[in-house]
Amino acid sequence: MMGGDQGRQGPEADDALALAGSPAEAPATPPASSMAASGPGRRARRRLALDWLELGPALAWRQGSAAPAGDDAGAAGDETTSTADPAGFEAGQALEAGPPPAPVAEAPALARLESGSLAVVEGLARAGGDDAAHWEALQAEVRACTACGLATTRRQTVFGVGPRQAELMIIGEAPGAEEDARGEPFVGQAGKLLDQMLAAIGLSREKDVFICNVLKCRPPGNRNPAVDEVAACADFLERQIAIVRPKVVLLLGSFAIRSILATEASVGSQRGRIHRRKLAGMSLPVIVSYHPAYLLRNLVEKRKSWEDLLLLADQLEAARQAPPPA
Repeated sequence: MMGGDQGRQGPEADDALALAGSPAEAPATPPASSMAASGPGRRARRRLALDWLELGPALAWRQGSAAPAGDDAGAAGDETTSTADPAGFEAGQALEAGPPPAPVAEAPALARLESGSLAVVEGLARAGGDDAAHWEALQAEVRACTACGLATTRRQTVFGVGPRQAELMIIGEAPGAEEDARGEPFVGQAGKLLDQMLAAIGLSREKDVFICNVLKCRPPGNRNPAVDEVAACADFLERQIAIVRPKVVLLLGSFAIRSILATEASVGSQRGRIHRRKLAGMSLPVIVSYHPAYLLRNLVEKRKSWEDLLLLADQLEAARQAPPPA
């Protein structure tokens, strides 16, 4: 298991959730109106968040029951490289641009996504605006894929969930055991936590967000994805981005960051700022945060994750207000 990955759940998740306390002890969720475009500004929302979190590592989005042992949140494990904030960043201070991501020697998936694989993007444009037909064809291709060895070990593929066109696209790492069984990303305790996080800024996976993973099949034993597996799925992810046409992309977990940002840097060093990337022919703002399953085991990081959600809400608000492209 690579040291920087986040998201694996094991027996320690039970202890983490036990520490979280009962739902009755949880602080109240911030009013939905505070997250709306007409609500308070960024600093006011940050202060609301700090009040909500009781000015410490209090536990937002608490779960009321223990998580099952084992994995249910995709290919992600412990972050052992760094969990610190970027230099100069603390809750309540202005976000500052950090250093550029360190390069990675091999990033075939990123190279394809940044180039926009013009044949794919232009092919969709030539085919006309029938995104529904393209989407159905893509789903069928994913279901039938045998491009790598994961086709022999999966129970089923995990295409993604949410509306075909959404302003926010969340990209995780790879399906876990429960995702493999149910055919849906981010389920189980980690999925519930993600739903609560989205609800805190007025979003839902059913209406507002398309959620998928870098890999469409579960790696055996939830090991890290191999380079050839990521490359085999790169075309699928690229076509999903091209059809969804998100305004903002949120990356959850270290391996999603490695695949899209082409860096071995830790989540802690990459969060708290906007990364601009050309994906599927579009220049898109990309935000980095911790995988929900990592948060279940590292409760103190939920405060930082809330800061990331505020940054995401601000970026979505700015994208809604931006004039349409000419």
